[in-house]
Amino acid sequence: EGGEFHAAVDEIAKRRVRVSLQRFEDVERESPLAITLVQALATSDKMDFVVQKCTELGVAAIQPVAAKRSVIRLSGDRLERRVQHWRQVAIAACEQCGRNQPPLVAPIVDLPQYLARMAAENGSAQARWLLVPAGGARLREMPTPPAGVHALVGPEGGFEEEELKAAALAGFGPVGLGPRVLRTETAGAAAIAAMMALWGDF
Repeated sequence: EGGEFHAAVDEIAKRRVRVSLQRFEDVERESPLAITLVQALATSDKMDFVVQKCTELGVAAIQPVAAKRSVIRLSGDRLERRVQHWRQVAIAACEQCGRNQPPLVAPIVDLPQYLARMAAENGSAQARWLLVPAGGARLREMPTPPAGVHALVGPEGGFEEEELKAAALAGFGPVGLGPRVLRTETAGAAAIAAMMALWGDF
C-alpha cells in the first residue's frame, strides 16, 4: 500500500520477531510509468529470474500467459503453487530493492484468453507492444505512453503465426529491441529498463 514504518526490534526468538512500530513516512518509490509485463511461460528458473529482475526494475504487474510453444505446462494445484511462489519471489525482490508496493503477479491464463480480454478493452489508453526479435518500431521512437504499457514477450520458441495475428487484432504493435535476438528471460527486463530510462524514473 506504500509508505514505510520505522520500527525497533524488541525480541528475536526461534520462530518469531517482535517489533514496536514507530513513526510512519509516506515514501513513494513506484514509477510514474505503469508497465504490465505479459510474459509467456518459460522454464521455472527463467520465470523466477523474470519476476525478480522486473520487480527490481519497477514493473507494476506481471501477467504470465501460456503460449503454444511454452516449455512448461501447469494445471490445478501446481499452477496455483507456482503463482504463489512467483509472488514470494516478487516480495523478496521488493525487500532487496526498497520497493514498498509489490507488483501484481496475476494468475496464469492461456494466451488466447488474455488476448480476447484485451480485444474487448480496445478503447484502453494503455499502449500495447509486442516485443519482437527483429523489425518493428524502435522503442526510442515510440510516443510517450499516456497511461502505461502492456509489453508482450514470447516463449523460448517464439510465438506461432496465429498467435501473432491474434495479438495484432488485440491492438499489439510490434516493437523491436535492436539487432540482437534476446532470450525470453532477457527481453522483458531489457524493455522495462529502456522504458524506465525514456519515460519512467531512471
